[in-house]
Amino acid sequence: MGRYLSKKIAIYLVTFVFAVTLNWVVPRLVPGDPITSLLARFSGLEGGKEILQSYFVQTFGLDKPLWSQYLGFWRSLFMGELGISITRFPSPVIDIIKNAIIYDFIILLPSIILSWIIGNKLGALSGVNKTADNFLMPVFYFLTSSPYFWFALVVSYLLGIVLDIFPISHAYSAALTPGWNWIFIADFIMHWFLPFITMFLVQLGGWAIGMRNMIIYETNTNYSRYMESLGASRRLIRNYGYRNGILPQVTGLAISLGTIISGGVLTQVVFAYPGLGYTMVQAIRQSDYFLIQGCFLFLILMVLAANFIVDIVYMIIDPRVRHSYSEEV
Repeated sequence: MGRYLSKKIAIYLVTFVFAVTLNWVVPRLVPGDPITSLLARFSGLEGGKEILQSYFVQTFGLDKPLWSQYLGFWRSLFMGELGISITRFPSPVIDIIKNAIIYDFIILLPSIILSWIIGNKLGALSGVNKTADNFLMPVFYFLTSSPYFWFALVVSYLLGIVLDIFPISHAYSAALTPGWNWIFIADFIMHWFLPFITMFLVQLGGWAIGMRNMIIYETNTNYSRYMESLGASRRLIRNYGYRNGILPQVTGLAISLGTIISGGVLTQVVFAYPGLGYTMVQAIRQSDYFLIQGCFLFLILMVLAANFIVDIVYMIIDPRVRHSYSEEV
């Protein structure tokens, strides 16, 4: 067990270094000059723009050689500093991410977890009930084949424009001040619903199809037939099939939680919802190196953490995996 964990940790560390290095390189390959975009905010200082440009270049360390910028990036990273946003100067990147990532968790965590739970239950029902399967499978295929941005546009048009029930953009009304009062909370929930239902329904179809296929496979395996020959009830056989079929779904859940930011980018763009995905898109458009690095860094950490956790969870919930680890040691 100890040897297995050491090997896994070493692999994840190498992956982390490679991914973070790629994260540092890619923004610098994006065409565009972030300093020029920043100087556009000082349109009234025509005579002093050269001085101001030189100041900003030195402030962000862009006058140094690339190798020096790279080492400085790692030094700042270990100190817990992600730099200053170029386009939102002088706001620190870490503060921008803290403010944005709250919206991601508020939408994506409940949509992923609820779609996983309900999707697995509906998929299991579809796998053992022919009547339910004939009705549910077309719905599942429609949902899982729908692109996030297209489904978001359909939902916003039907519920936001045609029926005029929910607002179609932003996290809350501009006229309100955030606070713990019922007026703001009700307004916040109304803005939250459309992005949430979009993420929830599109993901639900995929979870349901995966579980339906696993249930059909598990209930037709040799152990299921052997249990049936011994007189075991169909309910007991289905329960065992569900327990085995849920294992690949646990892996999918961990990956979905790890990619919680990237999964909602298109949805956030459609609804102009100020999460980290929307922030990342704006940073890419404006070539904000430090903000891009910070956003992708959080994504990398989440993916690696989720994969590591799922390895441990698998060992706990599946005796076969746990036994193979003990034999390896």
